[in-house]
Amino acid sequence: MSLESHLAELQRRHGNLERQIDEAMAHPSVDALEISRLKRRKLAIKDEMEKLRTAPTTH
Repeated sequence: MSLESHLAELQRRHGNLERQIDEAMAHPSVDALEISRLKRRKLAIKDEMEKLRTAPTTH
């Protein structure tokens, strides 16, 4: 998988998690643990994207 396609996939997953968090928070019976779990996953993906963007290329 190329770097660009890997980043695109991570961005897609990040966006999906953002929508899931927004939807979960919109419900009156919000599960705080589930929200925390989703936010941690979203942050891990963001961290991975940042590492890929800042990593030196090996060409």
